Amino acid sequence: MVQEVSDKELITVTIDRYTDLQQIKKANGGHENEMLDYLIKVTIAKLSSLGVNVEDITL
Repeated sequence: MVQEVSDKELITVTIDRYTDLQQIKKANGGHENEMLDYLIKVTIAKLSSLGVNVEDITL
């Protein structure tokens, strides 16, 4: 069975992922982590494509 996800649900899940990644980066204590930075950039791009302004939700 295939379930469709509404745009609102997709935005909510993606915002949750973005905030989780930000918390991980903050807890990382300033250590360089290229993969984490990449995942954050990709998530920002996804949110932007969904019309979400990430400046409002960035730590």
